[in-house]
Amino acid sequence: MDILRAGNVEFDVIEYLKTPLSEQDLRKFLALLPGEPKDLIHPSSFEKLGRDMDDYNTPDALVGLLTEHPEVMNRPVCIRGDRAVIARPSEAIHELLD
Repeated sequence: MDILRAGNVEFDVIEYLKTPLSEQDLRKFLALLPGEPKDLIHPSSFEKLGRDMDDYNTPDALVGLLTEHPEVMNRPVCIRGDRAVIARPSEAIHELLD
């Protein structure tokens, strides 16, 4: 958020643990993000579930997982127009700003 503030970029924050994302929102993120669906999983959080990450590399499987366990979502997800990035590391946000 510091990078966005420094660039005077307006943004909204969604506290997805307090207000869970809908299946539609999760599918939108997946459609906008480059890479594989499982990129939206935070590895160290996911390890606690004791599951195989390769089982969640389809949109349907991942949406089901994140609906049930939103805490394993890799974040923050930043969206601008028709593009999105997982801003981890935070410098990845520059891909949307350039």
